[in-house]
Amino acid sequence: MLRNRIPPMAALIAFEAAARHESFTLAARELFLTESAISRQINALESNLNIRLFVRVKQRVVLTRAGRLYSEQIRASLRAIERDTLSISAHGSGDGSLELAVLPTFALEWLIPRLPGFYEKHPQIRVNMGVRSNPFSFNEEHFEAAIHHGKPVWPWATSELLFGEEMVVIARKDLIGNSIRKASDLLKFPLLFSTTRQESWRQWFDAAKLPQDTVPERSVGFEQHSMMIRAAESGLGIALVPEFFVPKTAWDNGVVRAHPLSIPAEDSYYLVYPNNMRHSGPLEAFRAWILDEAQRFAQTLPPRSQGIS
Repeated sequence: MLRNRIPPMAALIAFEAAARHESFTLAARELFLTESAISRQINALESNLNIRLFVRVKQRVVLTRAGRLYSEQIRASLRAIERDTLSISAHGSGDGSLELAVLPTFALEWLIPRLPGFYEKHPQIRVNMGVRSNPFSFNEEHFEAAIHHGKPVWPWATSELLFGEEMVVIARKDLIGNSIRKASDLLKFPLLFSTTRQESWRQWFDAAKLPQDTVPERSVGFEQHSMMIRAAESGLGIALVPEFFVPKTAWDNGVVRAHPLSIPAEDSYYLVYPNNMRHSGPLEAFRAWILDEAQRFAQTLPPRSQGIS
């Protein structure tokens, strides 16, 4: 069996220290062992592997080529074991970190500005973030939770509603002037759209009672809402975006509501986590905090945008 080929952990630890120092004496001092004990562990490991890991050169030990390669591999493996041990230890406590997958604009405009409040309550926890815009398998990623926008369908995971959003039409005032008096006037300008929500403008057209065959002559797609907002702020066209994503700096820089009609998004934001993670101390602390923050934020939204259960 495979485990019969795995050397004893004590031998691997002794080897890693000896290889790092290229000295049995320094390795023994670091591990609070005798030099002869280190030597015995190395000899046992070489016998187990049937390969020389060290050679003696002028009364000092030097790694062989195979020994140097093996030492790098063992060092990486021991570090991984240490990280995994610290991570699993944190699951049963309030300490540690949470690996969170986020939507970039949501993180920039909503989550990050509120995180100081989380750290005030839980200074011993750190939330590490990485961007994921689409659903993924928790079994294949290092993430322990995710912020998701869409239908609350995620295999082998729990999805908890945060809130919905109101979509508004924005543009630079000096781009549109006073030329927009009715919904169809928007078609005079390039319409900026989200490549991840390509039906948003069609939904707005329907709400504005424009003909079903309405097609803008010019349109430009962006993957992230932050890019769309920046494009609208730069005068590239008219954007349909979640209102709470538009930063104060954009309003201060000449961005205005290009049309009074707004629509609720069909989908909502959710906190998603694997079903087997509820025992994690960092996750439970973050979950309680973000659900409370989301509830208070939802109360500031129009009733139709507070989310769907």
